[in-house]
Amino acid sequence: MMAKQLSVFIENRQGRLHEVLSVLKKNDVNILSLSLADTTEYGLLRLIVNNPEKGKEKLAEDGFSTMLTDVLVVKIAHKVGSLQVFLDLLSQNSISIEYMYGLSVDGDDAYVVLKASNLDKVAKILVDNGIDTLSDEQLFGICK
Repeated sequence: MMAKQLSVFIENRQGRLHEVLSVLKKNDVNILSLSLADTTEYGLLRLIVNNPEKGKEKLAEDGFSTMLTDVLVVKIAHKVGSLQVFLDLLSQNSISIEYMYGLSVDGDDAYVVLKASNLDKVAKILVDNGIDTLSDEQLFGICK
């Protein structure tokens, strides 16, 4: 149910994102989704990839500060209000969202990558309410 997110801390300077993506490309690590947040000094790149352990290892070898984080990849119907219904469910269960970003997948559904205050509790809420998530194995199949 949980998926691994690869996070990379990068200096906020021209070309640094290109360097990260070049390392991943050179090592056949495919990106399914990414989010980049920045401050004046550095950026935090969050990635869902087909091989997070390999991505972490290869980026570390090139001097990048990286880490793996458990996240949930949640299936949301492509219908008006679907995301709001999902967020209402979390709110009713006192779940605080740390961050969330979209994940592109072909098909009739959308997915969001979610990091929340208590992922185990969120996972149980999702199962109890029939909401699907993608595991690492399912993500790897999509990334081929």
